[in-house]
Amino acid sequence: MNITQAVLSDTAAVRIITAQTIINVYPKYYPKGAVEFFLSHHNENNIISDIEKGIVYVLHENENAVGTVTVRENEICRLFVLPKYQGKGFGGRLLDFAEKKVAENYRKIIIDASLPAKPIYLKRGYVFTEYHTIKTENGDFLCYDVMEKEINF
Repeated sequence: MNITQAVLSDTAAVRIITAQTIINVYPKYYPKGAVEFFLSHHNENNIISDIEKGIVYVLHENENAVGTVTVRENEICRLFVLPKYQGKGFGGRLLDFAEKKVAENYRKIIIDASLPAKPIYLKRGYVFTEYHTIKTENGDFLCYDVMEKEINF
């Protein structure tokens, strides 16, 4: 298992990991409009833009890209693991990596927690700071929490 900084040739892998996770996991927690919003928000152009900024990372297991995370200053974004690899420690490994990247320059980590991810972040010491809702095009709502974690050395 290794984590590398994404390059443009990783765009398809990051897009697939992101889309497959959203398509397979999020409908259990969110209405159709919210799932569609997530998919459009994490579109290929946004992924490419973040890769070009050097803030996207890919986790590989035996040469297969199985997870991804984006670290934007002190914010951890787009943390996804392919559904068939979930529950095997890959998400924790990505989160450990991202937290260390943030800790290089900041003392506080911010993360927008989707409903399926919130329990994981709570177990890792993140605390709720804000609640947000976004009304999607078809009238559904996307709800998420902003969470923070102080970095203690």
